[in-house]
Amino acid sequence: MSWKLPKLPLPKLVPRSAPIILLILIFSAAVAFAAVSHLVARFNANQQARGHRLYAEGLADASAAHYDDAIAAFRAALTCEPTNSQYQLSLARALRDSNDPTQSHTRLDEAESYLTALWQRTPQDAAVNLALARVAAHRGNIEDATRYYHNAMYGVWNSAPDVNRNKARVELIQFLLKQGAPDKAESELIALATALPPDPAAQLQAAQLFGQAHDDAGALARYREVLRLDPENIQALAGAGQAAYRSGNYVTAQKYLDEAVKRNPDDETSHHLLANTELILRINPFHSHISDAERNRRIIAAFEQAEKRLTECAQQTGVDLKATPASTNSPLPALQVRWSAAAPQLANLRSPGETDLPDALMDVIYQIEQQTAAQCGPPQGLDQALLLISQKREAASQ
Repeated sequence: MSWKLPKLPLPKLVPRSAPIILLILIFSAAVAFAAVSHLVARFNANQQARGHRLYAEGLADASAAHYDDAIAAFRAALTCEPTNSQYQLSLARALRDSNDPTQSHTRLDEAESYLTALWQRTPQDAAVNLALARVAAHRGNIEDATRYYHNAMYGVWNSAPDVNRNKARVELIQFLLKQGAPDKAESELIALATALPPDPAAQLQAAQLFGQAHDDAGALARYREVLRLDPENIQALAGAGQAAYRSGNYVTAQKYLDEAVKRNPDDETSHHLLANTELILRINPFHSHISDAERNRRIIAAFEQAEKRLTECAQQTGVDLKATPASTNSPLPALQVRWSAAAPQLANLRSPGETDLPDALMDVIYQIEQQTAAQCGPPQGLDQALLLISQKREAASQ
C-alpha cells in the first residue's frame, strides 16, 4: 500500500501582489514623468532666459546701428524661441535697416518674408504694417508703402494710438515728398492737419511739411496756429513770414518777418526777405490804399526800370534791339517794339477815361521782366521786385 500526499491549494500570491506592483509602476512613471517635466521646464526656462538675453543684446546693437551684430543676436534668440513674433519682428527690422549694399536686396527680401508671415497671422497689427511700409519705402514703392502706412494708421496699437497714427502719417508724407509726389503728400497733409493735437511742436512740423509740399497757404495756417499756442515761437514767426512771402502776400509777410528779425537779429534769411518785401511794397503800383497819383508815379518808375533792364540784357546777350523781330530768334527786339509803342501812353495816365491803361502798361513791364529773366538769368533789386509782383500779381495787390 502506497501513501500519496494530499494536494494542497497553492497560495494566491500573484493575484494579491498585482495591485501593489501596479501602484509601484504608476508611482515610478509619475516620478519619472515629473523628473522629465522638471528637466524640460528647466530647459525651456533656460532657453527663454537665453533668448531674452540675446534679444536684449540685439536691441542694443540695433539701437547703435550695429545691424550685423543685431541680426546675429536675433537669429540666435529665435533658435531659443522659434515662434516668438517679437523676435521675428525685430529680426525683420534689423534686416531691413541694414545698410550693407552687397546684401541689401537679399536682406530686404528676407525681412519681407518674416513680416509677411507675421502679417498673415495678425493683419491688423499696426507695428507689423509699419515695418512692411518701411520695406516698401526702402524700395521706393509708393503704392505698397501708402497701403501699409494706411494699414498702420488704422491698425491696432499697443499704446498711444493717436500719437503713433500721426507719426505714421508724417512718415508717409516725408516719403512721398522725397519721392517727388507733392500732390499725394498734400492730401495726407490735409488729413494730418485735422487730427493734430493742440501742440506747438506738432503744428510746427506740419507747417514745415506744408511748405515742402509747396502749399504756402496751408503752411501759413499751421504757423499761425503755432503762434496762437506759443506767441513767442521764433521759428513760427520766420516760417509764417516766409510762407506769406512765397505766396505773394507781402503785407502779411512784412508783419511776420519784421517781428522775426526783431526777435532774432542773426536770421539772415528773414533779413533778406524783409528787405525784398519792403521794396516790393514801395514800388507796387497795384498796392491797395495808395492814391492815383502815387500809382501813376510807380508805373512810370517801373516803366523806366524795365527799359533799363531790357537794354542791359540785350548787351549781355549781344542782341541788337533795333533789329526787326523777324530777323532774330531773340524775343528782346519784339519787347523793345512793345515798349516803344506803349511809352507815349504814359502821358495819358491821368486821364479819367483811360481806366485800362495802368494794366496795359504794367503788362508790358511784366513781359520784359519775365523774358529778360529767362534770357539773362534771375534779376536783382528793383527788377527782382517787379518780377515777383508779376508772378504773384493778384496776391500782391492785397
